Amino acid sequence: MGVYSVDKLIAEARKLAADYYRATGKPLAGVSGEVCLHDAIRLLDLEVSTDPGCDAIGRGARAGKRVLIKGRTIFDETKSGHRIGQFKMDQDWDLVVLVLMDADLEPFEIYEADRAEVREVLDGTAKNRRGAMTVARFRRIGRMAWNREEGLISDEVWDNQTSTV
Repeated sequence: MGVYSVDKLIAEARKLAADYYRATGKPLAGVSGEVCLHDAIRLLDLEVSTDPGCDAIGRGARAGKRVLIKGRTIFDETKSGHRIGQFKMDQDWDLVVLVLMDADLEPFEIYEADRAEVREVLDGTAKNRRGAMTVARFRRIGRMAWNREEGLISDEVWDNQTSTV
C-alpha cells in the first residue's frame, strides 16, 4: 500500500484537473472518469467490479445489479447540449449511473437509469444509434439517486417529471 489513501489521491487529482482546466481551457484527460467512478462507488455504496462490461456491483438497494458508471463535468452551466459518452449495449450491465460534477470536479448530482430505459431512448432515433445521449435526456429518463444537499435519495420520494422531492 502506498503512503497516501485513495481518497487523498482523488482529492489531489480533482484539484489538479480543475486547475489545469482553468489554465488551459481543456480537461485533463482521464481524470474525470476516475473521479466519477470513485464518487459513485463511495456515495452509492457500490463495490468495484472485475467483470468486463460493468464498473461496479450494487449493494443494498442495488444488490447484485451490474452498474455502468458515466460522468460529466459541467464547466459552464449556461451551455446546453452536454453529452454523455457512448453506451455499449453489447456489454453486460443492468443499471447506468451518471455522476454530474461541477468545475471543481465535485459531484453535485447522481442519476441512475435501467438498461431498458436507456435502450428505449437509443433505439428511438437514428442519431442515437451511436450509443450517445445528452445529459438533459438522461435526467429525464433517470431517477435522482444522490445530490449534494440531501445525500442518498430513495426511489419513493423522487419524481423526475415534476422535479420535486
